[in-house]
Amino acid sequence: MTDLPPPARAPLLVLGFVSLVIGVAGGLVRLNAGVPAPGPGVAWHGALMASAFFGTLIALERAVAIGKVWAYAAPAACGLGGIAISAGSQTAGLWLLASGGALFGAASLEIWRRQRALHTAVLALGALCLLAANLWLAFAQAPARAVPFWVAFFVLTIGGERLELSRLAPVPRAARAAFGALAVALAVSAAIADLRLLGIVLVAIAAWLARYDLAVRTVHSTGITRYIALCLLTGYLWLALGGVLFALGAARDSALHSILLGFVFSMVFGHAPVIFPAVLRIALPYHASFYAPLAVLHASVLLRFAADLADHSSLRAAGGVGNALAIVFFILTAAALALTARR
Repeated sequence: MTDLPPPARAPLLVLGFVSLVIGVAGGLVRLNAGVPAPGPGVAWHGALMASAFFGTLIALERAVAIGKVWAYAAPAACGLGGIAISAGSQTAGLWLLASGGALFGAASLEIWRRQRALHTAVLALGALCLLAANLWLAFAQAPARAVPFWVAFFVLTIGGERLELSRLAPVPRAARAAFGALAVALAVSAAIADLRLLGIVLVAIAAWLARYDLAVRTVHSTGITRYIALCLLTGYLWLALGGVLFALGAARDSALHSILLGFVFSMVFGHAPVIFPAVLRIALPYHASFYAPLAVLHASVLLRFAADLADHSSLRAAGGVGNALAIVFFILTAAALALTARR
């Protein structure tokens, strides 16, 4: 057997979603939102969200692309790492995340070896940033030091995937070279933990995407094409805002959540109708109802941003609850549409 059949991939996704649930609950506990602590994993909110949930999700997508059974060990390790952390086995969980990051990096480098292109190089660099973040967690138990690498991982992963689609709307060679240089600069700024430089590079990448991404054209389309484009373009606004705040050295929490909530989850909401059918071989038809959780996401991130600026703890907690509701709302919407399609 060279690849894992779709039914066998579902348990890996479930592992990731356990980390999502515990991670979101942990975030609400940290905001004093009146949610009971889900267990000892609360202290590892960032690791559960970035390394465990998204590590599982994106490594699973990469394993499907590579089509080899060994590549599925990466999402399995990331998912099990999140479970272990949630259960209180912190050391074992962090080393599982590190192992998953190493396997994910190996799978991404294998894809680059098969197709030596700029977008595969950017994706591989993003995977190595996740590995670096996970190694900081395993060796030093330093989530703060992992943060710049998490940001780089997300931005390079999304940027690489969008760069791949640029073949549908050719990008000038000089612009492609500029993106490659920005990708390297982002990884370097994460490695030296220079958040101001990181912010400057993020703004430049957001500007590049807003100029050259295919979404600039497809936003004038209809249906799912327009929906995905709107998710992307609004996400780029959050990326730019987070970059500006990092560059100014101001409101670090606002900068972080502008990127990790506003930008990243906009990308998730936009790409889910395409990714989940490809990974699980299930139908997930587009429906205009997808706009509702997207609107809740943006409104709640905006509320949280305003609360941070005003230093208003109750509004900050309300924004966090809104973030959680947006995620739940989206999952329920997607599940309902998938079930409807099976009838």
